[in-house]
Amino acid sequence: MTLCRLVVGALVVLWAFALFILAVGTFGWFGQERDPLSGIFLIVMGQPWVMAIDALPDPLRPWAAALAPLVNIALVAAICRALGRRGGSPR
Repeated sequence: MTLCRLVVGALVVLWAFALFILAVGTFGWFGQERDPLSGIFLIVMGQPWVMAIDALPDPLRPWAAALAPLVNIALVAAICRALGRRGGSPR
């Protein structure tokens, strides 16, 4: 398994964990108090794409913020794929 695959896998796991933290903070699961800042990790992971969310209608903004890290994950995966085709990773 290459370093790129590990990085992409780690980003996916972190994104899933950030979604879980958002759900726990939003719905108060496990006796946790509702926290309006529970989605901050998704905002950080989704930079710079979350800056463009203001252009969307209000009902779509939470969904766009939750999915914005996927753009970064896809970009990292594409870069890894391009480096792999070029033969850039030594074994």
